[in-house]
Amino acid sequence: MTAPFVEGFEIVKLWDKDRGAAEAAAKILNSSPEVCESFEQVSDDVDLVFIADCNGDGHDHLKLATPGLKKGIPTFVDKPFAHSLTDVLAMLKLSKEYDAPIMSLSILQTVPETRLFARRLEEIGGARFGTIQGLGTNRAAMIHTICIALTVFGSDVESVRALTGPNHTSIHLDWGGQPNRPLHGVMINCDTGRGWHCSMYLSAFGPGGRGVIYNQGIGDWEFPRGSAEILRLIKKMVETGKSQGPVNQMIEAVAIADAADAAIKVSATQLLEIVKPVPNLNLK
Repeated sequence: MTAPFVEGFEIVKLWDKDRGAAEAAAKILNSSPEVCESFEQVSDDVDLVFIADCNGDGHDHLKLATPGLKKGIPTFVDKPFAHSLTDVLAMLKLSKEYDAPIMSLSILQTVPETRLFARRLEEIGGARFGTIQGLGTNRAAMIHTICIALTVFGSDVESVRALTGPNHTSIHLDWGGQPNRPLHGVMINCDTGRGWHCSMYLSAFGPGGRGVIYNQGIGDWEFPRGSAEILRLIKKMVETGKSQGPVNQMIEAVAIADAADAAIKVSATQLLEIVKPVPNLNLK
């Protein structure tokens, strides 16, 4: 496995609640970064702050991002942007107030294979229905599959259903009959067993061609190209002072995940309308 190289970055500071882990990372990295006593120190005298997701649900992302944003430092937040849309909006408010650009993206939004599959919808005359095989219902995994759905099939989901069982949960996304969106929605099959190298699989069904297209999986062998593209976008954010890439799509993904979590908890059949996630945000 190889990864494209993106130049122009140097890691100069690290913090982890497990100081031993931070010290071990500092020894491995060629730049020999300083291990900070607190996460507030990480954003002192730097050009960029990375907030890594270490718990799978993003519940601490707002807390970790706040010091840097208040200093006006460009910030990238690993997926999921946050544990809730409320936290996302709080970060966006800080971003605007302190003129600090902020980004959060999933590699599934930027990996070439996702965009290629979106272009292939023409082969079947557009999608009427789609499926995505996911990697579980925890927030980080669900965000990836939701981002695939939005990248391939389009934004502005109107409602979410959950089908739950002892060994499986599925999430159905519905665009409410909007043009150029799947009339019958997209089913995200969350629990499908251990995937081959974290691979996620897509299918789309339409009225033309042979009526269906599939992919061969998007997994560990493909992810580095998506990561490299995110780094290029982050570099451009620092250079221009403006967020780059489909950040609005990530905001919508968090809103959809909120709705999905609520649907799973309430019942297997309840339809949940979600608030349209602040369209056309003027992000810095």
